[in-house]
Amino acid sequence: MNNQTNPRRPRRGSYRPKSETLALLKTSGNTINGVGETKPRRPSPFFWHPPHQHPWGALQIVARENSRKCPGSAEAFQAAYTYPELIPIADTRNEATGEQLTAELISFALAHEADGVGITAVDPLYVFEGYAITEPWVVVLALAHNYERLKEVPSDETNGVGVCDVGDQYAKGTRSSYALVNWIRSQGYSANPYPGPSANALALIPPAIAAGLGELGKHGSLISRYFGSGVRLAGVTTDMPLIATGPDRFGADEFCATCQVCTTACPPAAIAPQKQMVRGVERWYVDFDKCIPYFVEAASCGICIAECPWTRPEVRPKLLATMARRLGQ
Repeated sequence: MNNQTNPRRPRRGSYRPKSETLALLKTSGNTINGVGETKPRRPSPFFWHPPHQHPWGALQIVARENSRKCPGSAEAFQAAYTYPELIPIADTRNEATGEQLTAELISFALAHEADGVGITAVDPLYVFEGYAITEPWVVVLALAHNYERLKEVPSDETNGVGVCDVGDQYAKGTRSSYALVNWIRSQGYSANPYPGPSANALALIPPAIAAGLGELGKHGSLISRYFGSGVRLAGVTTDMPLIATGPDRFGADEFCATCQVCTTACPPAAIAPQKQMVRGVERWYVDFDKCIPYFVEAASCGICIAECPWTRPEVRPKLLATMARRLGQ
């Protein structure tokens, strides 16, 4: 499905945001996100953080209202905010080795709705300004989209299939992260959950990359070798002694350098063809000021991740084989 066959998708360059939407975009998100900055720093709170923490609170409210107009969306996202009570940390610790604890943790997570698990040390650059994380480890959980539902994006009042799948994966992330936190606490260690869709202290994509769950795509989202761009994330921080899983380079970054699929499919033309300097790192970056107005009006959008060739189940194995040859793997 693409812009030509999905009536809910305007062609690239033809979209013009409503004046009332632009009126709520009072400050450039690109500046706050650190575009052009040459020194590394922690990210600033932005969209989906509490409205008082950033300049787009009113716009964020409109985005949520628009997405909830889609059939089934309100129920899907409400489930993402439904979670069990966290248990106290057990008095007795599981004194198994780091290797054993890591294996048990991964096994538990995969048995409790996570589709992938990665582990890495907490880096201060993963923590948003104004927040603190004291645990030394972060566990990132991958929640895979249903491709047949995801490709229905964007949603509107006539079709909520795509945005409902987004809500469903966030709900899975909530359930799986809270279940894992309670398991870790039952083993005598500290742990705290960081699911979406609301943002908190932890930026999820950087540790997901460090932990081997994927590479950053041109569209600014994670590309997984197993799920393509059709994946959501949830995090857990802990002081349980674990073994890092390490990054996974399989060629997505190199592929994005020449692929133009998401760039062409993006109605507001927010996806640049080249990397940019962002907070001291040259990386793929999506123009916030172009993306967010359409995201708000199109009930969360999702076109770029749905159209990504890596997301297509029948294409992904061929891409992996091709890129492995190019990388000499």
